[in-house]
Amino acid sequence: MANTYTQIHIHFVFAVKHRAGIIQYRWKNDLYKYIGEIVQNKKHKMLIINGVEDHVDLLVGVRPAQSISDLMQDVKGGSSKWINDNQLVPGRFEWQEGYGAFSHSKSQLPAVIGYIQNQEAHHQKKTFREEYLELLEEFEVEYDEKYLFKELV
Repeated sequence: MANTYTQIHIHFVFAVKHRAGIIQYRWKNDLYKYIGEIVQNKKHKMLIINGVEDHVDLLVGVRPAQSISDLMQDVKGGSSKWINDNQLVPGRFEWQEGYGAFSHSKSQLPAVIGYIQNQEAHHQKKTFREEYLELLEEFEVEYDEKYLFKELV
């Protein structure tokens, strides 16, 4: 019987609705652990997760049995429910629609892991929008400004 062998590494980026800075230091590690459990329960491999108050970056070894969009629906839907069930924010928590997904070769993983580990320091110099636009440009992803993550007005 033939087997399927893959090596697919995806760097995901997604933001809190309107990029509100409401992910709190006191519970963010529990959130990251919960997201990691979702990823692992879907048979993918969580390599690293980190973020700041308004967004999350994660690097996942993806199994081809589940689409990227289905994985993100599971991660964002499950983690939103967890935040709301635990009443960690006033009102209703939601993630912004959409996400970024960027593929990396195995040789790039140490640099991507370092980048994600250092999110707090990185975002003292760059905004989420600057970071996200740089990723889109680096990966030559065409985008429409009106569909980028929205900020609070």
